[in-house]
Amino acid sequence: MSQTQTRNAITLKGSAQLVTEYLNFGINSILFQRGIYPAENFRQELHFGLQIYVSTDEKINSFLDSVLGQIKEWLAAQKIKKMSMVITNIQTKEVLERWDFNLQYEKPETTTGTVDGKEEIYGKKEIKVIQSEIRSVLLQICSTVTALPLLDCPCAFDLLIYTPQDCEVPEMWDETEPCFIANSQEIQLRTFSTTFHKMSTIVSYKAE
Repeated sequence: MSQTQTRNAITLKGSAQLVTEYLNFGINSILFQRGIYPAENFRQELHFGLQIYVSTDEKINSFLDSVLGQIKEWLAAQKIKKMSMVITNIQTKEVLERWDFNLQYEKPETTTGTVDGKEEIYGKKEIKVIQSEIRSVLLQICSTVTALPLLDCPCAFDLLIYTPQDCEVPEMWDETEPCFIANSQEIQLRTFSTTFHKMSTIVSYKAE
């Protein structure tokens, strides 16, 4: 396999990286678009060909770096089933909105190549095609906000990670019950695939 071909293809590790980046920028977009934190706490950055609002708050970024760093490891080891971003009313603790990022592990057609003397396994889907699919979903996250009810109360967010029971979990993490929304409605967003990971995104919200 030529060096040029390998640059255009993706490895399992590269797939885990792209999915993690999608989660990061998806979460940041939701935090900004849903007004969970003041707009002045965000700055615009160019990612996947889009101007995306990214948090400048050190505590939020430290939290996301910790959680997403672990998720990236689990993605490469196929140890994560789903991540949910839960938005709650700070005062009542009621769950108002839940963004479910559901994962499936695919068995792609693969080929092998050697880069810097190391043999790698590559999926046959080009990276630029995957990035285009991710860009479409990120655009849809932003446009979906217009269809969701206004969050007219102070809100907080948390991330729930669904893993197998035998998965080794960091000591600082707590087990929790699923967060359900009474009288909920759902919006299904587009799906994207890296050929190693298939990601579907659904937002559930409390109907007015």
